[in-house]
Amino acid sequence: MTTALNPRLQDIVDEFEAVRGQEKLQLLLEFSDELPPLPARYAEHRDLLEPVPECQSPLFLAVEVDGDGTAHLFFDAPPEAPTTRGFASILQTGLDGLSAEEILATPAEFTTQLGLSDLVSPLRLRGMAAMLARIKRRIQEQQGA
Repeated sequence: MTTALNPRLQDIVDEFEAVRGQEKLQLLLEFSDELPPLPARYAEHRDLLEPVPECQSPLFLAVEVDGDGTAHLFFDAPPEAPTTRGFASILQTGLDGLSAEEILATPAEFTTQLGLSDLVSPLRLRGMAAMLARIKRRIQEQQGA
């Protein structure tokens, strides 16, 4: 049995399920264009970002958990890496602002529900799974602190 996705992430999965073939790649590119810029505290101090070496393209992220348990996600990926940016944007759109518990409950295999396995290399899909794993690890570390 698969864990249910939070409603925002489920909406994204539904969007991908509603389109076929190359339209899925177009949707991924649209997400890529929507990745928000880093706030100044990270843009001016990129050393505060964690690299995700499993991604084929340079990707960096930061996770903050507020006192009330709300998690905020920040990503940095170059414009010339639209697939990686698209994956980061999906995670940002689907998870940012949720509770730490909701993010930790996100099933690792949710990335396969996007239906991109025929269009994107397994290595790239593993990169997206690695982003989610690092986000979860950062949340657990901050909750344990």
